[in-house]
Amino acid sequence: MVNWENAVTVPVDCLRALVGDTFIAAGCSPEEASRIAHYLIESNLSGHESHGVLRVPRYLHWLHDGRILRNQKITIISENDVLAVVDGNFGFGQTIAPQAVRFGLEKVRHNGLAMVALRNSGHLGRVGDWAEMAAADGMISIHFVNTSGLGLLVAPFGGAERRMSTNPICIGIPDPEGESLILDFATSVVAEGKVLNALGGGKSLPEGSLIDSDGTLSADPALIYGVQDSTQPLDVRSGSGAIRAMGEHKGSGLSFMCEVLAGALTGSGCSRPGMQRLSNGMLSIYVAPDFLAAENEFANELSQYIAFFRSAAPAVAGGEVLCPGEPEARNRLRRSVEGVPLPASTWQSLLDAAEENGVAETDIEAARTAALVN
Repeated sequence: MVNWENAVTVPVDCLRALVGDTFIAAGCSPEEASRIAHYLIESNLSGHESHGVLRVPRYLHWLHDGRILRNQKITIISENDVLAVVDGNFGFGQTIAPQAVRFGLEKVRHNGLAMVALRNSGHLGRVGDWAEMAAADGMISIHFVNTSGLGLLVAPFGGAERRMSTNPICIGIPDPEGESLILDFATSVVAEGKVLNALGGGKSLPEGSLIDSDGTLSADPALIYGVQDSTQPLDVRSGSGAIRAMGEHKGSGLSFMCEVLAGALTGSGCSRPGMQRLSNGMLSIYVAPDFLAAENEFANELSQYIAFFRSAAPAVAGGEVLCPGEPEARNRLRRSVEGVPLPASTWQSLLDAAEENGVAETDIEAARTAALVN
């Protein structure tokens, strides 16, 4: 359970309306605004505040600066029956990623296997959304993601300077008998959004998740953002420290390979200094299980293994063994009813963004009234 001081709980419909109205007021089409609100709030519902509505002020800042563009469509750079390279034209990831995924799913349905290299997308949000989208269509998917430009945040194993982005890896497997199995994690100890959430009063960072330029380990989020002008948006380039790669040399190696696959191979570019906009690259592989296994063979084997996996004796009395994606599914069920918990600073930033972008005062006041201060 969330145990933040001065937390606010916001009903899901209220939060969705406020975020959607804000992006409409900022010039996005109603359809795009609805998508952005949907996927950001889905992240909060899943328990991943790092990719949720705390991103709204940053997205709007990039939009107004021209670093992300409204209402974009993917451009097909090259393709054949199973492969494609597509350009996101710096559109919102919540608009671009669904287009790229649908493109991959169309290919995999006909050929059993497909790979789509997406370059130059705006922030893709929670990558698990795109694996869930494929799983809902009955397809296995594997996604490698990197961030060039403003995503330079992570120190490699043995280093104390930023050389990589947080580089998530995501694998989704459809489960005909229940929730899809979704493994989605940054190859850094924490995602940058979790640092941002901690800075705003959310859940504290694990000890030693950050490293200063002199090699000192830390959990102070200010190490990433430095001394900030309160009148300006946070700039991750201002900090003296870095996020550490997860799993020592193993996580660092995975992150390196993400840079190569999602950055160099897609043509989106690897992490490097000096760039003024954030650009996500994503290499996605789609597999149709029925092309590889006889009818129901994969589903039956998966079902048997899930049961065997869960049957492991718990390490702690009263504990249980969960499959990938189960914690998120449980969070969604609970928060859909109870509402979305937010640090008070995040909630205020949403109200401020709505006002600054011209949302009607009556709508802002309705949202303010609906929120419950814990």
